[in-house]
Amino acid sequence: MNHCIDFYFFSGTGNTLLVVKRMSEVFQSKGHEVHLKRIEKSMPDDVNTECTIGLGFPVAVLSTYDLVWKFIKELPDVDGTEIFMIDTLGGYSGGIVGPLKSILESKGYKTIGACEIVMPLNIFYIQDSTVNTKKVEEGLLKAENYALSLLNNESKWGHFPLLPEVMRFISKMGIRLTATSVHQKILKFKVDKLRCDKCGICRDICPSNNIKMGEYPLIGNSCEYCMRCVSMCPFNALVSIFNYQGKTYSAVKPKEFK
Repeated sequence: MNHCIDFYFFSGTGNTLLVVKRMSEVFQSKGHEVHLKRIEKSMPDDVNTECTIGLGFPVAVLSTYDLVWKFIKELPDVDGTEIFMIDTLGGYSGGIVGPLKSILESKGYKTIGACEIVMPLNIFYIQDSTVNTKKVEEGLLKAENYALSLLNNESKWGHFPLLPEVMRFISKMGIRLTATSVHQKILKFKVDKLRCDKCGICRDICPSNNIKMGEYPLIGNSCEYCMRCVSMCPFNALVSIFNYQGKTYSAVKPKEFK
């Protein structure tokens, strides 16, 4: 790996951020210079192809969020720039590791490692804090070991040619569905005005600038469903049908995304 590592990441409610930070600590302890860059605030054309590139993101709809795919697809063509990936997930992806490898290699990148790490769910059924704490501990240990394997040239990026492409196709259809106006309107998060303090945190941390502030937060129709606003509202004032019994999970505080 190069001395310089530019680590681009997107994190919904903090799992990926924790993993990326832990890996960065390992790289830095071995003398590497690491720059953490949030994908939603980065331009593909500004990528320094002289550095090793890291990509970190959560799994969503069997692959990852549309804003992450857009960033990846717009990365510049190169001649052998090293790149690795890490994703966090609740259980299974299927449509990301292989398809991403194919895209990056077609652009001239040298794919040096891929790793998937199970972390707590931030959607549907939220497990209790004891279970989540154990998952985080195990996930961060796996992230450390993966970082070391990258440094020791022991990491791999596998690719099973058929199934991942099928899963990626299913994922693309799912992502397209979530982007439709009908879907956005039906599943739009609701604001509980009795709980809302009008603090604006949800607007400030939304990665797609989908929330504006009127008298209360106004939710638009370009939601990525990353759950950041719902999970990090200090007053539990954003209501989502994706959260069973209103339970939420976040790994970090909102200030990490401002």
